[in-house]
Amino acid sequence: MARSSRQSKILELISTKEIETQEELAKELKNANFEITQATISRDIKELGLTKILGSSGKYKYAILGNEQQAISSKYISIFKESVISVKPALNLAVVKTIKGMGASVCSFIDKLNLTELMGATYGDDTVMLIFPSTTFASEAVVTLNDIML
Repeated sequence: MARSSRQSKILELISTKEIETQEELAKELKNANFEITQATISRDIKELGLTKILGSSGKYKYAILGNEQQAISSKYISIFKESVISVKPALNLAVVKTIKGMGASVCSFIDKLNLTELMGATYGDDTVMLIFPSTTFASEAVVTLNDIML
């Protein structure tokens, strides 16, 4: 099928379902009688300007944002991935170690994620500390942040 109809179907799928991975997207497209390869999906994602945002389930899903939002989002994700050294739990805290001088930028990105039950965040030159009401929420945040780094 033509690229435009395939890309229209992708936009329909991501607006009606929480598609988290390229594999899920490929499965949904195959169910809709589109025969595609992984490379084609990657190209379509790039051409459509899709990005991942926090979904209602607390997991990241594909979405399309306005050009200005998309540029900000992809820049923040890139900065996060390049700046973070580690993310670890410490009781009801999540501690994010960054390269020197990047604590503020990483903290700003994390604030935009609207993590579940995040009570507050503070940062230093190379560390961000996230405060949660329980160890459970802190652990969930650590998993979420580590997933973004992949």
